[in-house]
Amino acid sequence: MDQRIHDHAEVLVDWSARIERGDDVVVAVAEDAHDLAVAVAEKLGERGANVVTTYMSSEVSRAYLQAHDGDFDADPAHELALYENADSVLFLGGGRNTAATADVPGKKQQAASKATTGIREARMETDWVSTVHPTRSLAQQAGMAYEEYQEFVYNAVLRDWEELAEQMAEMKDILDAGSEVRIVKEDTDLTMKIDDRVAVNSAASVAYDSHNLPSGEVFTAPYATEGTVFFDVPMTLSGKRVRNVHLTFEDGEVVDFSAESGEDALADILDTDEGARRLGELGIGMNRGIDRFTDSILFDEKMGDTVHLAVGRAYGSNFPEGHEDEANESAVHVDMITDMSDESRMEVDGDVVQRNGTFRWEDGFEG
Repeated sequence: MDQRIHDHAEVLVDWSARIERGDDVVVAVAEDAHDLAVAVAEKLGERGANVVTTYMSSEVSRAYLQAHDGDFDADPAHELALYENADSVLFLGGGRNTAATADVPGKKQQAASKATTGIREARMETDWVSTVHPTRSLAQQAGMAYEEYQEFVYNAVLRDWEELAEQMAEMKDILDAGSEVRIVKEDTDLTMKIDDRVAVNSAASVAYDSHNLPSGEVFTAPYATEGTVFFDVPMTLSGKRVRNVHLTFEDGEVVDFSAESGEDALADILDTDEGARRLGELGIGMNRGIDRFTDSILFDEKMGDTVHLAVGRAYGSNFPEGHEDEANESAVHVDMITDMSDESRMEVDGDVVQRNGTFRWEDGFEG
């Protein structure tokens, strides 16, 4: 087995999830993530954890959803109990077909999502971490040769995470001290409030309230959003390709939207519930090991020249202790990305902290 797979598993188990002896761990394994699952199981066995594995397949989900009448039971007890009793959940992505659910009606997908809100909340209460094993289907989606894609993934995952955490701490300090963020670029002039929030230094470890590997972003929960924003990085939502999204906000809510393609998928998401038209996250990508877009939100949103905004659910970790219930509630959390590498700026309380993708503490910054 490729040594990099063992290295990936070690970072996931030790740095990211911080697994200890006796921890009850659920490992959700995608169709083509078998090799990573074997390496992770070995690491978990060495550390004396208790393991249950589940099968995570978009093709299985498609079959179930297509056959179902759409009247879903709320939070089936057998699944809810699994996560209520887990210490950690490790999601090992890497499916066979990234568009497997493209022909499942959006309304049915959203109904299934809303019916499992309690299960999702129980998973979120664990020390969960999501990662991805490089597969041929993901390489194809990224437009890369398989070996090239493997190199890309491991460059993003096998980082000096302690060093990156120190770099990102500067952005966290700026956001924690700030009151308003403004983003300006082509077709974009957006302001949002961030006072009384706690920014998360997402350094790929639950010790930092971070749950993705790779990570490399600093994020907070904005409110009172006003203006327009253009998301020019393509994405796949509900199995459908979505390109060139425009959103207009008034009084914190999306009041108008459009997309060059996939607008129906975007509409289904925004119509999920009341919270789906509000922002749940402002994220600032800072992982310089990610150097290209691959149509994978796990990687694209962490890229150093990007900012992403998520409509829907906000994370309780972005609120002071005792105020977690103030987080925006929704059955969805959907990230959309805007490229900040050219003719752009991000301001915090009127001070430019990033221009054309370069942060003010980096070489080449133009004030």
